[in-house]
Amino acid sequence: MAVSTIKEMLSATLENVWDTVTSFADYSWRSDINQVKIVNDIQFIEYSKSGIATTFTITLCKPYERWEFDIENENISGHWIGIFTNKNGYVEIDFTEIIYAKKFLLKPFLKLYLKKQQSIYLRDLKRKLECFAN
Repeated sequence: MAVSTIKEMLSATLENVWDTVTSFADYSWRSDINQVKIVNDIQFIEYSKSGIATTFTITLCKPYERWEFDIENENISGHWIGIFTNKNGYVEIDFTEIIYAKKFLLKPFLKLYLKKQQSIYLRDLKRKLECFAN
């Protein structure tokens, strides 16, 4: 199991951050995603640039506060928790992933993989939010 958390203060409105992170329709800002397929009200599938399909099942949605979902693909399973807090004109995001490797050979690299994915996601999110500032 690997656990990784990213915490960041973003110069954006809570609405813009929430709407960007939770949107299924606009994933164009994500450099690691090729396609998103909406299955139903609580499930969606992201297809990575390398073709891996990851199913997300929303387990908690408190708009503008907290979003959680389970994660499942051929290599991993786990849970993601996103907490959104308005603080003095900024938005603090606190995103935690708890991931289990399904394949023994992946276990030593899981934490590194998770940190890399979170870093890419945060970089892409900041770029997208810059569009709202202009």
